[in-house]
Amino acid sequence: MTGGPPVHGIFLERLSPADGALPGELLTELTRLYASNREFHALSGDFPDPDDIRPEQVAAALADELAHPDVEVLLARSGGRVVGIVITLARHPDPADPDPWIGLLMVDADVHGQGFGRRIARSVEDGFRAAGRDAVRLAVLEDNLRAFAFWTSLGYEVIDHREDRQLGRPCAVLRKELSAPPA
Repeated sequence: MTGGPPVHGIFLERLSPADGALPGELLTELTRLYASNREFHALSGDFPDPDDIRPEQVAAALADELAHPDVEVLLARSGGRVVGIVITLARHPDPADPDPWIGLLMVDADVHGQGFGRRIARSVEDGFRAAGRDAVRLAVLEDNLRAFAFWTSLGYEVIDHREDRQLGRPCAVLRKELSAPPA
């Protein structure tokens, strides 16, 4: 799903820590991206203080994700700058779930409303489609109305309501069929 020329004006690259660590400049850039999304982190509770997200916390969160063999962490770049991050899961832990998942898509708040989220989502969908996947799923926190509006505007439909596996937060599970792209 990574490499090659930019798609939709976005270049997705796999996050690959060197010797298990992120380069300092990249970690600083990612910490700024995470910190710019204070509203999301206040809802999610992923960080103890959404007003004080620290590099070591971001590094630990990404290391936890990268420890799973079916997880891919992708950086979205535009004009050489990291404008977003997306975390995908090739297989859900539930064997009855055949679809890949988008675990997180976060865009730098400084560029919200400029279409980067849509382009990143489309690029991820294109990657799954190219890999022969028929659909993709994700979960949205029930009280994250902005995210719910975003994903449903992209054609995702609610198929279930349940608690997330990690923290037990109420979520809507959404799914999108990945039909063939228009010719």
